[in-house]
Amino acid sequence: MLERSVTMAMFSKKQFAIAAPAPAPSPALPELAMRAFSNPYVGAGAAGVLFLLVLIALIALIGDPKASSPVVRLSLAKITAGPTPEGWREGLSQNGQPTVTEDIFQLSETPIGAMGEATITVQGARPFHAADPLPPAPLAGFHTQGPNGPLPIIAAGGKTPAEAYARPFTPNGRPKVALVIGGLGLNAAATRQAIDTLPPEITLSFVPYAEGLQGWIDLARAAGHEVLLETPMEPNDYPDNDPGPYTLMANAPGAETVKKLEWVLSRATGYFGVTNYLGSRFMTSDNGMSAFLTALRGRGLAFIDDGQAARRTGPGRASALRVIDEQLSGEAIDQQLLAIEAGALQNGQALGSGFAYPVTLSQVAKWAESVESRGYQLAPASALAARR
Repeated sequence: MLERSVTMAMFSKKQFAIAAPAPAPSPALPELAMRAFSNPYVGAGAAGVLFLLVLIALIALIGDPKASSPVVRLSLAKITAGPTPEGWREGLSQNGQPTVTEDIFQLSETPIGAMGEATITVQGARPFHAADPLPPAPLAGFHTQGPNGPLPIIAAGGKTPAEAYARPFTPNGRPKVALVIGGLGLNAAATRQAIDTLPPEITLSFVPYAEGLQGWIDLARAAGHEVLLETPMEPNDYPDNDPGPYTLMANAPGAETVKKLEWVLSRATGYFGVTNYLGSRFMTSDNGMSAFLTALRGRGLAFIDDGQAARRTGPGRASALRVIDEQLSGEAIDQQLLAIEAGALQNGQALGSGFAYPVTLSQVAKWAESVESRGYQLAPASALAARR
């Protein structure tokens, strides 16, 4: 190294004696880089910078890994003010095991004050469409106290519970497609999946026998879903197939039909109407259906059925064109959903009905993601019901 330095100095002096050229050029950039990286401290630092740059580039390309996960925002003011709604803990648990702890402050991903808002990301679920929550039930003026609990009534100004509790909807001129997913409230995992992963335009119907029913309805409305309450009705194979002690029977007196119906209606608040559970025999009974529909009209409620009562007309009525999951396979459900699209294209609107089977929930969630890109408008069931 010393010999090379002396030689370079002699060469420079000789050239300077002959002429005065420009100063000797600096070492080339690659040579400087090699010298720098030969220093172990500089090399380690550069590797760290390179890693950070690659990480930033990946995040820019693929986004935040939590960005597509559903987010639950819990208002501490609502939780701590007054009694907590029955069933809310069940709605946040799976197989009886809580998925959130009592310490919401510790769970929150953002700093919160004593009465602020906690943000908790729920992993492992398909995100639903963004939507404003529906107002919490009960709404003032739409209920009266009955012998078994609150009963819906038409408000003093003439507005009905069907109108008050329905999800707001503005048509855009495209054919409307709607779905009702039922059987909710008995299985916590399926109910949470329906509430969390289906878009809010999907109408949810709940079993009146479910424990914590009001809590489930509150969670559904908070996610933007309008709600129906299921009414057990006598099927053709009764009593082999028994929907429970409050089943509406085809040959029962009208007063008994109304009494059982009012028990069902008093189980919760926040629903815009009812739907049938079974009922292949009851819905062929003119006397039974007359008492049933008259009682619903008097309370300002809609009746949305699975297609078995299509010949029954009147205000607040809609019938499903197809039951989408009579065959429990993804391919069969997809075919029924396409048939509903075809019905909407032909008639301007079409309604489907399904049960909260895992395969149904999965296929409906996938279908709902793309149906509007095919020229349809996803609508709540209430938007398809005949108006007064």
